[in-house]
Amino acid sequence: MKNIILTGDRPTGRLHLGHYVGSLKNRVRMQEEASYDTMYVMIADSQALTDNFANPKKIRDNLIEVALDYLSVGLDPEKLIIFVQSQVKELTELNFYFLNLVSLARLERNPTVKSEIKQRDFSNSIPAGFLTYPVSQAADILLFDANIIPVGEDQEPMLEQAREIARSFNNIYGKTFIEPKALLPESKQARRMPGIDGSAKMSKSLGNAIYLADDKKTLKKKVMSMYTDPNHINIEDPGKVEGNIVFTYLDVFSNEQSFEKYLPDYKNLDELKDHYRRGGLGDVKVKKFLIKVLEEELDPIRKRRALYEQNIDQVFDILEEGSKKASAKGEAKLREVKKAMGLDYFTDQKLKEEIQDKYK
Repeated sequence: MKNIILTGDRPTGRLHLGHYVGSLKNRVRMQEEASYDTMYVMIADSQALTDNFANPKKIRDNLIEVALDYLSVGLDPEKLIIFVQSQVKELTELNFYFLNLVSLARLERNPTVKSEIKQRDFSNSIPAGFLTYPVSQAADILLFDANIIPVGEDQEPMLEQAREIARSFNNIYGKTFIEPKALLPESKQARRMPGIDGSAKMSKSLGNAIYLADDKKTLKKKVMSMYTDPNHINIEDPGKVEGNIVFTYLDVFSNEQSFEKYLPDYKNLDELKDHYRRGGLGDVKVKKFLIKVLEEELDPIRKRRALYEQNIDQVFDILEEGSKKASAKGEAKLREVKKAMGLDYFTDQKLKEEIQDKYK
């Protein structure tokens, strides 16, 4: 069986460190390892409209921002396919068929959807498109025969919905779809990066994110405002590491080489944590260290982004070419789907012969 990867993001704003450690780094790693046959990276503009239907300009303005983020972290259009969801019409048709395989009650039970409905305060005015977007995601995955889906753990319920739809379709119409599997980040901390304000999740909508495109001044300001231990008032006070966002980020981004370069007083993060717990170590010193660690990670990303920003025509060409390739794959799969469903009226010679015999 071929290994086909599909992943993507909604163009509702620039991508942040949560996207980076939760998915983007994995994509770049897999791209370089080339341990797959095809990788699709989708900019999910149609899905983004489900809760931004009154503000389409937001999606339009952020389409290229997301593409720039992809290219700046090192995603290579020569090694994978970057495409725009709305430009692959086959996704819309497959989504329409899949809606018949899912009950309203099942959609309402989806933990991810329930959480996001609450977050957006839709209450009793839930747009139908938003409620059914797990079905749209299933179409995104299954149209391309994707069997490996890099996601954060909060998206696992969405993937289970796709597996259920694949099973339902296969049971009714015959084996047509592969049940996809999740690929989670190796680091547990990276699976759900907290916001700089201490919230459980970094989010564009909550305004608590560090973006890949943030300049040095912005990065410094955000790190210096990070939530730490509210009881660690004086330097000599013992500090709490657990729930301290600065240390959470250091867990993800720092290593022994970071200490050699930027904080040689300590051999590793464990020594730094021990000192903080004992007292005698201020938040400012730890935050300044984190700034240097993050700068090392983000500086090459910023430089690549600047190069692409100077050639936006190239970015549009990459998206257009990728969308054409994705559409070609989708067209072939949809022919297979319609044949399985018996909707291939004009290409099924056997059907024509049966009808002709009926009316003889």
